[in-house]
Amino acid sequence: MGAIKEQLENNEKTLLPQEIGTDYTFKRKIVWPNAIGFLVLHFLAFYGVYRVGKAHWWTALWALTVTVVSGEGVTLGAHRMYSHKAFKGSWLIRFVVIVLHTIAGQNCLYVWVRDHRQHHRYSDTDADPHNSNRGFFFSHIGWLMSKKHPAVISKGKTIDLSDLENDFLVMFQKEHYKFLYIIFAIGIPIAVPIYGWNETFINSLFVSYFARYILQLHATWLINSAAHLYGTKPYDKFMNPVENRLISMIALGEGWHNYHHAFPSDYRAAEYGVRYSVTTFVIDVLAFLGLVYDLKEVKGDVVKTRVVKKGDGSHPMFSNQSEAEVDPADLLNSPEFDDKTNLEISARHVTASG
Repeated sequence: MGAIKEQLENNEKTLLPQEIGTDYTFKRKIVWPNAIGFLVLHFLAFYGVYRVGKAHWWTALWALTVTVVSGEGVTLGAHRMYSHKAFKGSWLIRFVVIVLHTIAGQNCLYVWVRDHRQHHRYSDTDADPHNSNRGFFFSHIGWLMSKKHPAVISKGKTIDLSDLENDFLVMFQKEHYKFLYIIFAIGIPIAVPIYGWNETFINSLFVSYFARYILQLHATWLINSAAHLYGTKPYDKFMNPVENRLISMIALGEGWHNYHHAFPSDYRAAEYGVRYSVTTFVIDVLAFLGLVYDLKEVKGDVVKTRVVKKGDGSHPMFSNQSEAEVDPADLLNSPEFDDKTNLEISARHVTASG
């Protein structure tokens, strides 16, 4: 354990400031245009669900397909490849990811990655854009309807995004996001049913866009809310993120959140790989084809050490092990200690039980 502490002391400037915490007396100001906009979008989405019964069944299938495929632009692309640099992708994969992420419509990838890196570095504090300590509604959608906490603004300026700024595709999307959104998130999804099988414009608009868009947003938001509140903590009981099988199924494998926050640069985002993760399966296929490479994966001994020392006892294999049977130095073999972006979260949890 001394070796770990020594390495952490050498990186003292990157540690999560303990004084940030959560100020429960802080009163947030509602951003009314955002709140009203989301309310209107939800009414339109509900009407879109109603229109499913009047639309061609291919339209419903198309909307679901677009939801899942574009979701990979978020989970595989913005999240695992760009935010955590868990693997590298060829130019073709990066191009496809940018297009799919645009279809998903969750702001440009540059902003998405900045918010997510900040979420990990200052997880569940006032510097976290969607701090789950403020409850389900806030971490789910409320954070998008209110002004940012001053800590979010100040700490957001410290997030290193130099890798994105050197990526032409990312910066092109950032600069032309609104135009690209109109084409890829609205135009093409609506046009395909109309010209493909003579769907009506109204049906396609409400099913292929409004219903599909809001459904996908909620699937992503559940990671920020439910996956930080309801579930088990086999890898680290000192953090809010949990393991939630249902959320993982909904979010293409992103619901194994306790593991992910314990080992954020593991490309699998779960200990058991493809067992419950569509996204991990897709990454493995792309790796087999040579389209992605340099996949980071945490070793079993490192996982076992974390489970025994910090888990809540719910791990199916290692929870009954004693601390004498593990080597704390195994934590130093984790990819998190090779990535400045992820070091803060590792440092926080190592020192939590000191």
